[in-house]
Amino acid sequence: MSKIVTLTEAASIALHGMIIVAKNDNKANVVQIADLTKSSKHHVAKIFQRLVKDGLLDSHRGPSGGFSLRKSPSEITLLEIYESIEGRIEVTSCPHDKHICPFEKCIMDNVTKKMTSDFKDHLKNNTIADYM
Repeated sequence: MSKIVTLTEAASIALHGMIIVAKNDNKANVVQIADLTKSSKHHVAKIFQRLVKDGLLDSHRGPSGGFSLRKSPSEITLLEIYESIEGRIEVTSCPHDKHICPFEKCIMDNVTKKMTSDFKDHLKNNTIADYM
């Protein structure tokens, strides 16, 4: 079955994992996040180190260590999380980045531009707090 829109596993782990951290009274660790997201702990660790590097999380070492949010859940947008992992979302007119189109009318009728814009707006207008 074909899917037009999908999230990468890394983006999904980051988005869901950040909400897990926010909901946790104590620090959430890699094993907990991996279990809840049904993911590899090595993949979770790699993704979460990126979120730490980009200033969204603090990392705490030791037996009672784990991750904690660096800011309030209402101050962290889903867009910040997504772009930390996937890079900046660019809204373009052509899904193939063609500067010169051989047709007078786009065969996609700019639907991809609208989908990308709507997706980015959704991520920008929702915070972690909206899912707690």
